[in-house]
Amino acid sequence: MNTIGIVPARYASTRFPGKPLALIAGKPLIQHVVEQCQKARSLSEVIVATDDTRIWEVAQNFCRAEMTRPDHRSGSDRIAEVAGRCTCDAVVNIQGDEPLIDPAVIDAVAGALARDEMSTAATRIKNPEELDNPNVVKVVVNAAGRALYFSRRTIPHLREAASRSASERLAAFSFLKHLGIYGYRRETLLRLVKFPVSPLENAEKLEQLRALENGIQIAVVKVDYDSVGVDGPKDVARVEQILRKL
Repeated sequence: MNTIGIVPARYASTRFPGKPLALIAGKPLIQHVVEQCQKARSLSEVIVATDDTRIWEVAQNFCRAEMTRPDHRSGSDRIAEVAGRCTCDAVVNIQGDEPLIDPAVIDAVAGALARDEMSTAATRIKNPEELDNPNVVKVVVNAAGRALYFSRRTIPHLREAASRSASERLAAFSFLKHLGIYGYRRETLLRLVKFPVSPLENAEKLEQLRALENGIQIAVVKVDYDSVGVDGPKDVARVEQILRKL
């Protein structure tokens, strides 16, 4: 299967304008992400998809870069425009703000596409502070390893342990944190973005629910990796500190 990696990158950001070009240990953030993706064995090519010429010009120094329309509603819509111009069998959508993304996670998500038309990754929640945090998306899966539902609320609800502390609930059940990486068979991605925003997607503000509501099964690979994202300028120093230890 010919699988490509696409990294959507926007210059405009409320919390961190120009984030993809922010220097981390002397390199733009987007370059760190691309170089990690290029280590993945499953990807034949890595492409940056952007609507900003400044990012496009920088990205061309280390990978292929594609300009996209500026009016896309989501990263999936942006990568679908690029995928529509590419000859490939599958696409992995990698977040553009994770400079430490593990190539093995990319390979696991890509590998799941041999069986399923869409895939993603999840890891066990270990930090009690994340359990009830609505910015940490949770996922529950069935016996076959496919997603049943994603939510910003803590799922499942532990009826007999609902009043216990977060630490006690984590000890009682293996809650899964969704990681924002997606794999799609090409035709699935192009079909998905044609569906209108679904009711559950609109309610939770989670675009992966559009796939579930339209009958697209999502394989969830469980990994021992937790994302280290750059949400704001303060995260640059934290990532640099981690890089110095590697």
